[in-house]
Amino acid sequence: MDYNSEYSSAAAAGLGAGTVFFCLIVLVIVYAGLWKTFVKAGKPGWAAIIPIYNLIVLIEIVGKPTIWILWLLIPCVNIVFSVWLMNLLSKSFGKTEGFTVGLIILPIVFYPILGFGDAKYLGPSAAEAQNGFNNPNNPFGNNNPFNDPFNKPPTTPGI
Repeated sequence: MDYNSEYSSAAAAGLGAGTVFFCLIVLVIVYAGLWKTFVKAGKPGWAAIIPIYNLIVLIEIVGKPTIWILWLLIPCVNIVFSVWLMNLLSKSFGKTEGFTVGLIILPIVFYPILGFGDAKYLGPSAAEAQNGFNNPNNPFGNNNPFNDPFNKPPTTPGI
């Protein structure tokens, strides 16, 4: 059997071209969903296809400080922060942690669902962390225990 025939190299070339074509189709679908997600959030859609700028826009969408771009560029640290960023993105559109897992494992399915589906942009999900207890979405309502004058440690009288 001759393993150096032109049929084996042609088959390998066809397999390689098919793989490249499949990967390009996957990228186009993911970036189309990301484009529509950016548009829903009020950002320019073309920002989804610019490599580092799309991370900056995602950080703005979820309401985190821009210094996060540094954390997303450091190896090993970027894994934690990108999962956190995807969780905040799904929360900004009113989705749960299960949707975050979907964004991580199957972005070809979940980014188009987020972009082309009926999900509405609710605003930055990290805003409550930035505004502290002055946020209208305060879990304590008007009964904020941190502003209560009776909820303070005792003071000793001066001598």
